[in-house]
Amino acid sequence: MSDGWNESAEGWLAEIGTEGDWSRRHVLDRPMMERVTRQPFSSALDIGCGEGRFCRMMQAHGIRTTGIDPTVALIDQARSLDPAGDYQVGRAEALGIPDRSFDLAVSYLTLIDIPDLSGAIAEIYRVLRPGGTFLIANLQSFHTAGGPNGWTKSANGQARFCIDHYMDTRAEWVTWGGVRIQNWHRPLGVYMQALLQASFELRHFAEPEPTDDDTKRVARYRRVPFFLLMEWEKV
Repeated sequence: MSDGWNESAEGWLAEIGTEGDWSRRHVLDRPMMERVTRQPFSSALDIGCGEGRFCRMMQAHGIRTTGIDPTVALIDQARSLDPAGDYQVGRAEALGIPDRSFDLAVSYLTLIDIPDLSGAIAEIYRVLRPGGTFLIANLQSFHTAGGPNGWTKSANGQARFCIDHYMDTRAEWVTWGGVRIQNWHRPLGVYMQALLQASFELRHFAEPEPTDDDTKRVARYRRVPFFLLMEWEKV
């Protein structure tokens, strides 16, 4: 069964462009790059790299990158935008990369797309060198528990965000613009246990806030933040 990415690739490229959407530009890019640049990483694997945007950002800081993604159209776009880059079609659950190949692995809003979470995390652990870093940006679990219709109106017309079935892992279809894809809701504990069981150790956790002059949008985000950021070490 399709997860929607092949069918949505054109819509995704139109939505994300080359600079990224609002959430990436105003919430996640800055703290993600702060974590990337605080250590002398020489090589990085971007799992679910899409059109290669974050690979190009890391390359600008002298890091040799490899991007991997299962969607052929997105890898084709990454290669078009960065002909000298290393972009491969593949899945996180079966990376096809030698053991201990990278200092840094990045999942930038991709764990929510992966059905076999434990398999993917085991693969990422395998391809990292000892002491290597796994940097994650992900949707907040309480937000994905709201499903595609989390924002509702109360009886008096006030906007409210509602969550339900938080403890139930499930796949749900989300739609915006020209994109319709399958995302996975998992309780935060499922992510944490999978990472701990793979023998990663947590080094950093943050809930980044937006940096933008759009006060209305920022206020709405601060009511129901979308994202968390984690950094784990292979020990």
